[in-house]
Amino acid sequence: MMALYLQVCVSHLRDGPRGTLASGMAPLWPFVLAAASGILAIDALHPRSSALRHLTKQLLQKYCKEVRPVHNWTRATTVYLDVFVYAVLDVDAQNQKLKTSVWYREVWDDEFLSWNSSMFDEIDEISLPLSAIWAPDIIINEFVDIERSPDLPYVYVNSSGTIKHSKPIQVVSACNLETYAFPFDIQNCSLTFSSILHTVEDVDLAFLRSREDTTHDKKAFLNDSEWELLSVSSTYNILRSSAGDFAQIRFNVVIRRRPLVYVVSLLIPSIFLMLVDLGSFYLPPTCRARVVFKTSVLVGYTVFRVNMSDEVPRSSVSTPLIGVFFTVCMAFLVLSLSKSILLVKFLHDEQCSRQEQTLLCLRGDTDAGGPRVDPRTQSAGVTESPVWQEHQAQSETLKEVWSQLRSISSYFQTRDQADQQEAGWLALLERFDRMLFQSYLVVLGLYTVTLCSLWVSWSGL
Repeated sequence: MMALYLQVCVSHLRDGPRGTLASGMAPLWPFVLAAASGILAIDALHPRSSALRHLTKQLLQKYCKEVRPVHNWTRATTVYLDVFVYAVLDVDAQNQKLKTSVWYREVWDDEFLSWNSSMFDEIDEISLPLSAIWAPDIIINEFVDIERSPDLPYVYVNSSGTIKHSKPIQVVSACNLETYAFPFDIQNCSLTFSSILHTVEDVDLAFLRSREDTTHDKKAFLNDSEWELLSVSSTYNILRSSAGDFAQIRFNVVIRRRPLVYVVSLLIPSIFLMLVDLGSFYLPPTCRARVVFKTSVLVGYTVFRVNMSDEVPRSSVSTPLIGVFFTVCMAFLVLSLSKSILLVKFLHDEQCSRQEQTLLCLRGDTDAGGPRVDPRTQSAGVTESPVWQEHQAQSETLKEVWSQLRSISSYFQTRDQADQQEAGWLALLERFDRMLFQSYLVVLGLYTVTLCSLWVSWSGL
């Protein structure tokens, strides 16, 4: 059209009353034609670019982003939401926080951003700055911390006024994390999306995809981490409050831990230590090497717990079952060691008392019969007959023998009583040792059965 217009102008100038002017400018016509051809070439190369600029200018020229984009204000703007869980970055059981990477999509209709594509070189979709248009104020209610996420400043708008906004988000959300079944724990954390100011009469929410597709979609999830994604179920509800009714969409992210690394590095070594401690019960209770053996096991068990303390999640809400098991096993170990120490001390005291009684027996009970009188001292005062003196000497000898016999008899009676008392204490300590051993077996069996049942239930999901 531009070339035809130039040809008409040239013919008019040549045939008109000012033909002389045209003839005077004849040398300049090649340059004019060249410039016109360049303009035509530029327009031919970028016809859609000029149409795109014209369309963008027309859409945003009188657009007011502070007003909800509806012609009838009583009609609610429906925002369609969708979430793809990309990865589980961190699970902080102590602070009850879950850090996930998600891909968030929202779609809504803007009645002020529609056009007829046939009037703009069949352009059906364009990108516009998000800061230049109205956007819904959708937030995550469980959001507790700010993380670095790439900011995508543009949205796609099609000719019917439908706006598509997608962005990746690193969400740090509050979650009730249960660590009782560690390392076979399953966590269920929710991400609730709602408008912060607009009620359901102004902004309503809906699902962009069907709930079945959202629940079982795991294509975008990275499966090379510690956690495995089981499902992402979704529900829609309306929160009623004094400020109004607000639409909410909740996505329940269900994840479970892969326990193999903890079974190999934590559970199996702890069970081996408990089995070694169980073997110490087969040593004789009177064996002093048993104290040394149990002390070595206790030291090794303490070092193991210190090294593995960072592997076990710490939570003020619930204590992991494995932590309870470690504490109970250490309590049994301390009780058994204390019993062995008391037994060794008791046997040592009994041995010392026996040695003292033996020395007393050898010395004899010289003070039992009172001081003896020498017959030669008596002869100085009174002269007695030889028969009486012999009878007196025999009587003194018999008294001394009788005293020694009573001392020996008392010693053996005391020793028999001590032996009976020692046998009674040994029997009591052996029963206590047997009770500890049986309790140890019961706790270890219950722990093993519980872990196996948790593993079976974990595998069944």
